[in-house]
Amino acid sequence: MTTNRPNAVSLAIIGAGPAGLSLALQAAQALPQARITVFDARPADKDVSGDARTLALSQGTVQELQRMGIWDAIEASGRSAPILEVHVSQQQPTVLWPGQQQPEVRIAAKEQGVPQLGAVVSYGTLVAPLQQAWQRTVDQDEHRCAMRFATPVRGLKSVDEGVEVDADIAEQFDLVVVAEGGVFSDQAKLKWPAGVSHDYGQTAWVGQVLLDDDGRTGMAFERFTTSGPAALLPLPPGPVVPGGPSGRRAALVWCVQQDDDPVRELDDAQRLTLLNTIFHPAVGLITQLSPLKAFPLGLNAHRQLVNEGSVVRIGNAAQTLHPVAGQGFNLGMRDVHVLLDALKHTPWSPEDDVATKQMKVRRALRQFERRRQPDRWALLATTDFLARSFTWPAPALATLRGLGIGAVGALSPVKRLLARSMMFGWR
Repeated sequence: MTTNRPNAVSLAIIGAGPAGLSLALQAAQALPQARITVFDARPADKDVSGDARTLALSQGTVQELQRMGIWDAIEASGRSAPILEVHVSQQQPTVLWPGQQQPEVRIAAKEQGVPQLGAVVSYGTLVAPLQQAWQRTVDQDEHRCAMRFATPVRGLKSVDEGVEVDADIAEQFDLVVVAEGGVFSDQAKLKWPAGVSHDYGQTAWVGQVLLDDDGRTGMAFERFTTSGPAALLPLPPGPVVPGGPSGRRAALVWCVQQDDDPVRELDDAQRLTLLNTIFHPAVGLITQLSPLKAFPLGLNAHRQLVNEGSVVRIGNAAQTLHPVAGQGFNLGMRDVHVLLDALKHTPWSPEDDVATKQMKVRRALRQFERRRQPDRWALLATTDFLARSFTWPAPALATLRGLGIGAVGALSPVKRLLARSMMFGWR
């Protein structure tokens, strides 16, 4: 157990996922006098490297990982794929569109002056090197840094001196960051003014597909269909089923309405046939499909990021949103960046007493919340609008959405603004 330095600010991070570990690593560097403890319920010997859940990283997130010294290890593993171009279109025709071809948006890294728009990695590929780096930090500075595996946090209690964390024992910290959120189906539903919660009545079917090798590498596709949005994200070459052929792969996210699900009752061969009818011809032929997993989709967003004085939420603990824009994880990483910046620029002093530290903590958290709210609510509103739109009358919606896609594709300043928001958020 770490020893408490009375005059050093103490920070507890609940959740050793990518957001929590990223904050811990950067805080250890930026706050050299701080005491930092990470709690997680999973056992220390659990291997997270094989977790195949797909994460789409924006270029801003990739740059953050580069600054942390983590990205080189991820690239060296050969388990990441760059996003060089994004292609957005819709399945339904836009009847009022004046052009001969249906409207589409293509955003290329080259035209935006960046090496890539982002990258795709598995959850395990990202978390494993983050956890290894944090463990090395703990080993090198065990008097102020700690990793508490197999230690679920059962409760938090605000006290005059900060926050009391109820884990194996009660322990007091100046600041607690909740970074453990889970998925929508496992979360408690929120009510205003505590937050916003909405079940979209949609299912995301996720898996992998094998693509014809004649297509372009590094392409991500977003396709608006009559049932909901479907996306393909580039993956490193390999098989999509054990023992199957190796080739150009993509991660599939296929969103459909739960009360009219065209996927659930089909076998793999039928699903493959259907998939080849819904995507844009630029995708090429989808030749193989892995088994799919289903996840209910919904929105959970806390109205405030800071509550109970010195407790702050980030990532999925603060907001869980629809995957239509593929930005949920990046929103959490921007939470990490802004929170760290607020803490880093707080003038901590060895002379601070308990009351002074609490005053500084709360001032930093107010600054963090003020800076984060515009970006998070802009993205929450956008994804919520798009997710709900699939329940509206289809002909009118398809026309409006198609005209919007066409306008973005035709107006370079608008497309540039969209590209910057995808890479770096609304700021």
